[in-house]
Amino acid sequence: MLDSTRAFFSEGYDWIGNRCRALGTDVFRARILLRPVVCMMGEEAARRFYDGESFTRAGAMPQTTLRQLQDKGSVQTLDGAAHRHRKQLFLSMMVGNPAEALADAFERRWGAELPQWRDQGEVRTHEAFGRLLCGAACDWLGVPIEDDALDRRTHEMLAMIDGAGSVGTRAWRGLALRRRAEHWAREVVTQVRDGTRTVGKDTPIARLAGFRDLDGELLDLRTAGVELLNIVRPTVAVARFLCFATLALHQEPGAAAFVADREPARLQAFAQEVRRFYPFFPVIGGRVRTPFRFREHEFGQGDWVMLGLHATNHDPRLWEAPEAFRPERFLDREPGAFALIPQGAGAHADDHRCPGEWITLALLRRLVPLLLAAEYRLPPQDLTIPHDRFPTLPRSELRLSFA
Repeated sequence: MLDSTRAFFSEGYDWIGNRCRALGTDVFRARILLRPVVCMMGEEAARRFYDGESFTRAGAMPQTTLRQLQDKGSVQTLDGAAHRHRKQLFLSMMVGNPAEALADAFERRWGAELPQWRDQGEVRTHEAFGRLLCGAACDWLGVPIEDDALDRRTHEMLAMIDGAGSVGTRAWRGLALRRRAEHWAREVVTQVRDGTRTVGKDTPIARLAGFRDLDGELLDLRTAGVELLNIVRPTVAVARFLCFATLALHQEPGAAAFVADREPARLQAFAQEVRRFYPFFPVIGGRVRTPFRFREHEFGQGDWVMLGLHATNHDPRLWEAPEAFRPERFLDREPGAFALIPQGAGAHADDHRCPGEWITLALLRRLVPLLLAAEYRLPPQDLTIPHDRFPTLPRSELRLSFA
């Protein structure tokens, strides 16, 4: 086709998988917005994309998406030694059991909010879960926020995530609110550095404020603020997975019974299947750094490439009955580093795989018992999940009514 922009946005999450199956290949050429792009899917494609050498993230996504999801100078835009060194900052925050600590903060906030949800009648779970996650992330960082400040930060984070996969009003709204969030983030880092905000020396915010890059210098204030947002915003993005987990308990046959005993292995398997089955982000973009050959295709330096995350998570060569929600598939299977890739692939320390996936899994494991213990119902609503909206949600944003 001369240009596949319309097909890409109309088929959405399914576009790369549909094309690969129709063409009988893991790799095909296309044009998006009249720009040449090579699209890939599958375990071997993910292995190549995340080998740490072949691709750079620089120049691989629209500026509106980059600004809202990562921003210039952030860890995800770096390559090689600079990336690995900065990545150690985030991995250092994973020492001990931080995922469970953040899940503990989430559960405390759940307990405080539940009585208010019961008084409200109906609750839109995406916004409500986002508020819990924003507060829990800030608690864990060592910069707790409450009330109006928490509402503002939640509003900003949700807008950035919602606008990252769009053009037009949603994108510009997310960018406008990001500027407000950046001001807050820089102010927090400044206060920690000059001692006007007292924090524990081993808190994540202290590690971030005192981190020195390869040149031995503290991160400049703008970059430090960006990296602070790159902790809070992805945590808030987990609200989508929490919504999908709630939907699965309601809609998928046998799902609630599968986790009814709260057995840890079953909670973990359920969490992994939520991440595999439901649409999070459809693709990840890269630019070729080092030319190579893959599947009879020559990849030249600078080529724009998109790896299908959703397509790989639904690859029938990797997953039996991929369009069926089957958490039991993970009871006797440890997912491969290049097969289950909703939040990236490969090794966390060496490439761009998100270390926050441990937090995602902990939050999903914690949510399920909380939901099962709460008395709630789903009012009549449109639960369809549009595949032409990035990132997507049930059309109703999943409304719950707590008794």
